[in-house]
Amino acid sequence: MLDKIKSTTTYIQSKISTPPEVGIILGTGLGGLVNEINIKHTLPYSEIPNFPVSTVEGHSGKLIFGELGGKNVVAMQGRFHYYEGYSMQQVTFPVRVMKMLGIKTLLVSNASGGVNSGFEIGDLMIINDHINFFPEHPLNGKNKPELGPRFPDMSEAYSKDLITKGKKVAMANNIKVQEGVYLGLSGPTFETPAEYRMVKVLGADAVGMSTVPEIIVARHMNIPCFAISIITDLGVEGKIVEVTHEDVQEVAAQSEKKMTIIMKELMKELN
Repeated sequence: MLDKIKSTTTYIQSKISTPPEVGIILGTGLGGLVNEINIKHTLPYSEIPNFPVSTVEGHSGKLIFGELGGKNVVAMQGRFHYYEGYSMQQVTFPVRVMKMLGIKTLLVSNASGGVNSGFEIGDLMIINDHINFFPEHPLNGKNKPELGPRFPDMSEAYSKDLITKGKKVAMANNIKVQEGVYLGLSGPTFETPAEYRMVKVLGADAVGMSTVPEIIVARHMNIPCFAISIITDLGVEGKIVEVTHEDVQEVAAQSEKKMTIIMKELMKELN
């Protein structure tokens, strides 16, 4: 795996002019932040050695390099999911490569189902912690000390400093944000009412099919992380309705502008 990471990094370095400082992973229907980037280079995943290819609608499959909020960034327009049949090592491979390219911070977005009764569809939730309910762990197997320790600490999976800054940015721009715990399940089915109840009982505020693996691997490599969920459907009793992927994409697109403002302005606050 280490050889693949290095060869992919070398290939990408040959195609770009400036190393990125910040990595961005954009979730379902949330690729619009790319429009705010002063794009210098675009690499389709299909052209990058060892990269998986995104197979899900709303994930376009490009690695974008440019400038945002005064920082050099690399943005994944489309991520990979465990339910697509990829191993956790493949799902998180791009995070490893972004670290090798030079990122110091990781910003992540996703679409998720809210189980907190105080949430409404379209709300933004800054993630302050997560619960890993995926059946495979991204750090399974032999540990590579060059990438991180065998037993990484997860007491601050999401940077408290970045959360504080993100909330200040939201307040300054009059954007309402929630804050809470995200629980990661493998999908690809949306949750049953009983599963939504389980998620709530376990102490989460939202549930989704991504983010947790990428954050674990980022923290393994000591990258500070900030993540936002857009609540695209509700798993609250009395508010549960039939949901389609198209519904999720539509709500994500409606709330994306607010998320984009937070991400862009937060970029200016990074050291």
